Amino acid sequence: MPGTETITDFYKNKFNWIPDDLQKGIRHFNVFRREECMAPGSTPPVYSRRDFYKISLTRDRNIYHYADKSLETEGPTLLFFNPRVPYTYEHGPETGSDDKNGFFCIFTESFIPEKNFADLPMFVAGGTPSYGLNSEQDKEISHLFEKMLREIDSGYLYKYDLLRNYVTEIVHYVLKMQPAEILYRHPDANSRITAVFTELLERQFPIESPSQQFSLRSASDYAKNLSVHVNHLNRAVKLVTGKSTTEHISGRMLSEAKALLKHTDWNVSMISYCLGFEEPAHFSNFFRKQTRLTPTAFRTV
Repeated sequence: MPGTETITDFYKNKFNWIPDDLQKGIRHFNVFRREECMAPGSTPPVYSRRDFYKISLTRDRNIYHYADKSLETEGPTLLFFNPRVPYTYEHGPETGSDDKNGFFCIFTESFIPEKNFADLPMFVAGGTPSYGLNSEQDKEISHLFEKMLREIDSGYLYKYDLLRNYVTEIVHYVLKMQPAEILYRHPDANSRITAVFTELLERQFPIESPSQQFSLRSASDYAKNLSVHVNHLNRAVKLVTGKSTTEHISGRMLSEAKALLKHTDWNVSMISYCLGFEEPAHFSNFFRKQTRLTPTAFRTV
C-alpha cells in the first residue's frame, strides 16, 4: 500500500504547484469545483491514507473503497474523509454517467480547533462517511460551497474564520440528519474505557508498509497499556458493545486483512507478518475461520 498522501502531494499531483501558505506551516483550507479537477482520462487516486480532511459533494455514480468497505453512490451525495482511513474511488463510463459536477474542500487538522472534531459520526472510525441528499438538501449544501468559493478569493481579513464556519455548518447540517442517540457519548466509566480501547485499537491502522506490524493483539496487551485489569476491560467492553474484547480485535484484524488483500499486491506471507501472525498458516486458518475462504480465494472474488 502506498504511503500517506500529504497535502503537498495533493497539490503536486493535481496541479503541479504548491500554495505559498503550505510552506509557512499555517492552517490550510481550500475549496474546488470537481469538474475543474477531473481532467478527461485522469486516473483515480491510489488507495491510501491522506494527512488532511476532505468533504466532497458528488452527483455522478462512483464506487468508493473506504477502509475495507465499498460504497456505491449515485445522485447528490455528501462524503466525508478523514486522515485515519485510507480510500480510493472508481468513476467513468463503466460505473455510470460522466457528470462530474460538484464540489470538494480540503483542510488540515489544525484548521478546525475543536478537539472532538475527529469524534463526530462522519469522521470517527467505523462511522458513516456517505450521506445521500434530496434535491432541496443538494441545493442548500451547494449554496454553502458556492459561498466558500467566493470567500476563498476575497480579500476579507477574516475570511478563514468565515470559511471555518461554513465547514462547521455543513457538519451540523448532516448531524441533524442523524438519530439523536449517536450524539451522546461516554455516559459512564464503562463507556469511557471502551472508547479509549477502541481508539487504541484503531490507532494501529491502517497498515501502510510491509515493515509495519500490528502489535497489540490480545486483551491483556490493551489492559496493560490502559493500566487496568484485563477482567475490568473485558467486562466494560462487553457491557457497552455486547461483544468481547477479543471479538473487537479479531474483527478489526479481519477488516484490515480484507483491505490489504484487495488493495495491495503484497503476498499472504507479508500480510500475515504485518498482522502479527507467527506463521502464514496461522493467518490462513484465522481468515478461513472468519470468512470460510482462504486469503487467496478472497483476493480473487
